[in-house]
Amino acid sequence: MNYISQISEFQAVTDGEKSDKQIILDYINLIGGDILYRKSRLAHITSSGFILNPSMTKTLMVHHNIYQTWAWTGGHADGDPDLLEIAIKEAKEETGIETIIPLTPQMLSLDILTVQGHYKKGQYVSTHLHLSAAYVLIADEHDPLSIRPDENSDVAWINIEEMDAKSGEKEIIPVYHKLVERALQMKGLH
Repeated sequence: MNYISQISEFQAVTDGEKSDKQIILDYINLIGGDILYRKSRLAHITSSGFILNPSMTKTLMVHHNIYQTWAWTGGHADGDPDLLEIAIKEAKEETGIETIIPLTPQMLSLDILTVQGHYKKGQYVSTHLHLSAAYVLIADEHDPLSIRPDENSDVAWINIEEMDAKSGEKEIIPVYHKLVERALQMKGLH
């Protein structure tokens, strides 16, 4: 399924999601497929995986090199139109886990997130927006983990109750909570 279909089919619940979804669709209409590339420097599509264990009591996070905090996995579309596949690919690459499955093939969060200016590989990257698709992924907490030194310095399972204290990205914590809540509702655990 391509990114336009995935975004169009996202079931926005909150006013924020409804607004973000419409802005993202409007921006796609404005710039077309360039939205899948970082060359769209003001805003571009990213896809993230919020990884949970099967009992949904822990999340698998990476300690991100640029932001120096614990975070979900994910990455830029870089031309790939399948947002779910991007989330799964990035989750595997960043954690070393080989078996990761989606809780559902549907996107469970769609947000416009601000990325502060930073240096990457010696080059300054200006403040911009990530048009962030997010999926809940499931993995076994006993599978071996490995870091990806060019992106993260650690990979660990973190108890859901400790997630807020571990993450230094205060603007993304509400997205994590939204994903946990929606995952628990889908599994009938909440």
